[in-house]
Amino acid sequence: MSSFIIYPAIDIRDGKCVRLIQGDYSQETVYSTSPLEVALAWEAQGASWIHLVDLDGAKAGHPVNDKLIGEIAQSVKVPVQIGGGLRTEQDVDHLLALGVSRVIIGTAAIENREFVYNLLAKHGEKIAIGIDARDGYVATRGWLETSQVKAEDLAVELAAHGAKTFIFTDISRDGMMEGPNTEAIAHLAKVSGQTVIASGGVSKMEDLVGLAAQADSGVGGAIVGKALYTGSIDLEDAIEKFQNRA
Repeated sequence: MSSFIIYPAIDIRDGKCVRLIQGDYSQETVYSTSPLEVALAWEAQGASWIHLVDLDGAKAGHPVNDKLIGEIAQSVKVPVQIGGGLRTEQDVDHLLALGVSRVIIGTAAIENREFVYNLLAKHGEKIAIGIDARDGYVATRGWLETSQVKAEDLAVELAAHGAKTFIFTDISRDGMMEGPNTEAIAHLAKVSGQTVIASGGVSKMEDLVGLAAQADSGVGGAIVGKALYTGSIDLEDAIEKFQNRA
């Protein structure tokens, strides 16, 4: 059985742990004033990775909460991945130097291909490509804009340049607790031949059952956010069931 990892998500805005609905900055719920405490709690419950999003960074186009992100990366013993507004090599180098294990490139993958090719050549598996799709097309700039590039075409192109990990979000499912678009996620893994991590829409254990069943097809895990904060998924239970299975 291929590995399947549960990534608890911490979305950071104004130094707090929040969740948005469909990326809408006006629809925000604050879950904690200390993202660091949340990260330590997820680690204590068995998380083998922590997924961070710099929401301020996604909007600004450069890291905003980098000091806090570095503090989290250095405080937990498990690897941390971060996305949100990473559009220059200096910003990527800066976050990796702070102790982050993997950085997620989203908007820049559409707007500046050469930049992404260079990053993949330089940092290899420390670079993940975040593909956020609306009706099959890639959305950029914190989901405020939709491109004319198909998600699967981007994945195939970047896999050819060395991308090993894709993080796929179907925006219509994000924060809505309606379940992930498992079919689209598995399809992306198949056409790219690489690992795809599901993001957005995981609301109950049954959603993880469907995704984990696609592990051999290349679905390598799921980022779980709101469902952990509302208690509809218990992290320890999910890790025991899906991540630690033989």
